[in-house]
Amino acid sequence: MLSACSGGNNSKNTGTAPTNTEKPSAPASQAPTEASNKTIKLEIIETGNNLPAPDKDSIKQELDKALNIDLNLTVYPSGDDYTNQLNVRMASGNFPDLFMLSRQQLLQFSKQGLLLDLTPYMDQLQKTIDFIGEETVKKGMVDGKVYAISKSPQIPYNTYWIRKDWLDTLKLDVPKTIEELAEVAEAFTKNDPDGNSKQDTFGLTGGKLSAFAPVFGAFGVGSPGNFYVKDGAVLNALYDPAMKDALAFIKQMISSGSVDPELLANTGLQHQEKSIKGQAGIVHIDWPNMTKEQFVEQIKTVNPNAEWLQIEAPVGPGGQNDSSWDIGATAGRFAIPKAIEKDPEKLQRVFDLLNYISDPDGGSLLVQFGVKDTHFTLEDGTLKMTDKAGEVGHSWLYQFTGRPEMEYLQAKFALQSESIKFANDQKRIEALNGFIDIPEGFNAADADRFIEEEIAKFVYDKRPLTEYEDFLKTLETSMNYTLLLDSAKEQLNQLGFGS
Repeated sequence: MLSACSGGNNSKNTGTAPTNTEKPSAPASQAPTEASNKTIKLEIIETGNNLPAPDKDSIKQELDKALNIDLNLTVYPSGDDYTNQLNVRMASGNFPDLFMLSRQQLLQFSKQGLLLDLTPYMDQLQKTIDFIGEETVKKGMVDGKVYAISKSPQIPYNTYWIRKDWLDTLKLDVPKTIEELAEVAEAFTKNDPDGNSKQDTFGLTGGKLSAFAPVFGAFGVGSPGNFYVKDGAVLNALYDPAMKDALAFIKQMISSGSVDPELLANTGLQHQEKSIKGQAGIVHIDWPNMTKEQFVEQIKTVNPNAEWLQIEAPVGPGGQNDSSWDIGATAGRFAIPKAIEKDPEKLQRVFDLLNYISDPDGGSLLVQFGVKDTHFTLEDGTLKMTDKAGEVGHSWLYQFTGRPEMEYLQAKFALQSESIKFANDQKRIEALNGFIDIPEGFNAADADRFIEEEIAKFVYDKRPLTEYEDFLKTLETSMNYTLLLDSAKEQLNQLGFGS
């Protein structure tokens, strides 16, 4: 729940990468292999779309040439189809050489002995480790061993956006605190900011309760269900002493009538649509859906005078945090089958590929932007896309180890550069849920649904906050939440989080 507040990863390193426990059987190397003139065929599978034919795929051709490989990439548009195909191939022993997998599949296949333990090969993957970061290595670990390479950290996109022209009309300042946020939201609802003499506007909207993500953050509380470190110990947000205060404040905002009356029913981008139509004056949303050219045009078409301003998270008793950010999440992970150990030369080429696309002086720019001087240019260190950049819109399919997110986005979306940086610079509570494997016997879907329903009751005054402890007790007993709490703390402590 409140998943709009979570995402990939902008983490700081809090641990170290696994060290070698034994010597690898393959020769150590961090550069493309030159010892053999033999072209090695590599098969890779993942989810995706819009992969061109090999003879039109300049990225494949450049990788083949640089690494002396014949790369056969297959992508599946449907995640369910991909899962079925992968399961069949793993069960039959028809292994791809590199393949995407979920955390659950990582656990399953590693315990079945089907995945290559990469722990002894860390020195051969040093360029890859340097690129993704040592903490990201943990995301591919099972029982202390590395079985997958997770993609490099992503960055957060969401912030509050506010109608500055409405502020000017009502002679209000940009809200700096949660109290000022509530006052502005109420004024936007009751004081006719659009000047049409109708009460047809409201203050705040968003994607369900994620609309209040910065309010939770202002109390120093993660989104309900988040795990994070506070005062040196792992804590679940539901048990944070400040959670009830956050819920009480949100309840006041809703009771004032200043919140989108259909907030909990918002799906997809309905909150964006309401904002563009001029119904809402404050929205918690990602920068692409406010600043991409087509949306800027829509805003101007509906109301040429509308001016949306990206603002910092409001300050509260717990500080200033624009939502939670799951530093344990990853955009994807890739594994290598254990069977490939029987072919050391092929294994080395897989390592070469991972290192090459992770190397800023190697193929990193290729898998981000295409071929230099064809799809992009570099002038005095500044990267600019050419009019042929559309030919490599599929480049993300080759980003098996991720990409340097800030540089990538600012090059791809130069017009949105300031908004990208603004969102990334906001302080956020570092959630750790992505590092946690759900223990057997715990039904996460049922628990999440129960939490969402009960939190909604508290903030919509359908259940008194005096019953909050009763809610936790039911969660622990009927939903077996204690099992998750104990398991999560143990797992996170083992990874070096908390004590």
